[in-house]
Amino acid sequence: MSTTAVVLLGVIAVATFVMAAFQIGLFIVAARLARRLEELGTRIEQEIRPLVSDATVVAANAARVSELAVAQVERADRVLADLAQRVDDASRLVQGALLAPVREGRALLAGIGAAIGAVREVRQARAQALGMDDDDPLFIG
Repeated sequence: MSTTAVVLLGVIAVATFVMAAFQIGLFIVAARLARRLEELGTRIEQEIRPLVSDATVVAANAARVSELAVAQVERADRVLADLAQRVDDASRLVQGALLAPVREGRALLAGIGAAIGAVREVRQARAQALGMDDDDPLFIG
């Protein structure tokens, strides 16, 4: 074997050793990175777990509040519908109790007005028959 072949064989051995060392270093760094990522994932999971739990509680409370609000709105709707019905009933009662006598009173006043009008017509007809003028009884002088 010649010296050149031995030197080249030595260079190949050194290059293979450097490549192997580099690959071993790369595997060590990758293993450390994987361990750190796993620790980070565990820590994030531990920190997020209470947040998820709190979010679940908040969602449950929001659902309960929503149910209560719907119940209160339905109750208010029933109360207002009942109030409207009572106001309508009271209005009908007032109209029946007050407007009927008012109509009767108006009819009575219309009858009295008609009677007074008839009496005036009779007086005017008599005055005209006697030849009196409407202004004659008022004349002073």
